[in-house]
Amino acid sequence: MSDRTGELERRREGGLADLYRRHAPWLARRLRGRFGEEGEDLAQDTWRKMAAAYGDGRGVRHPRALLMMVAGRLASDSAAKRARREALVEGRLAPEAEGAEAAQEAAVLLEELILGLPDDLRSVFVMSRFGGLSNAQIAGRLGMSPKTVEWRMTRALAHLTAQLRR
Repeated sequence: MSDRTGELERRREGGLADLYRRHAPWLARRLRGRFGEEGEDLAQDTWRKMAAAYGDGRGVRHPRALLMMVAGRLASDSAAKRARREALVEGRLAPEAEGAEAAQEAAVLLEELILGLPDDLRSVFVMSRFGGLSNAQIAGRLGMSPKTVEWRMTRALAHLTAQLRR
């Protein structure tokens, strides 16, 4: 690495490192207060985005405003993704309704989530959501009461929702 390149790297690190040193505790407190435990991850993602988008950070005039703007956009994106995933699991959104890449990602996620269900819950969920069967039809096929099917479906949805929030 040439001396000039090394000097540019030191300047870049110094600017962003200085912003981080001065504002990281404030940002972490602010995001924890607003988003709870997710605030920690959001703060890290915000700094990653800052490093990628704003390089050395030396031209930033209002760093706290910029940090909150970046964090707000990241939180909004995350909430939208979570809502799409939950809608997909609950059967309100077909994977084909999104773009090809997003649909593929959603299909893989849904498959992973469903395969993570206990067998007794998975069979009821698949028959209901993908087979289009009613609780009574599922009960007849599996030799159980419709109430048991309803209970298992409720448990399956709760399990999937908990997995999505992780």
